[in-house]
Amino acid sequence: MRQHGKLEYGGHAVPQRTCVGCRVRTAKSELLRLVRVEDQVVLDLRGRLPGRGASLHPSLSCLELAERRRAFPRAFRVPGPLDVSRVRAHLEGEPRNVM
Repeated sequence: MRQHGKLEYGGHAVPQRTCVGCRVRTAKSELLRLVRVEDQVVLDLRGRLPGRGASLHPSLSCLELAERRRAFPRAFRVPGPLDVSRVRAHLEGEPRNVM
């Protein structure tokens, strides 16, 4: 029997999250955790930054879909648009400080 909030993954139950872009539920380890710092969305590579998090597949298509759907303000429960340039730079492979 599958536990609520867990996904059978490689014979073990693992936490699952939903991508804010494509809305597909998958293992937490396959997604990037994003947090809001002031008016910017930044990567939380260590999973330790405080605040409400959102999950995203590490692909530009999911990022673009999330932007088109205005998913980030809704996920972080804030009014208005948020800057996702740091996330975009990371996904495009540009070296930049992502926290």
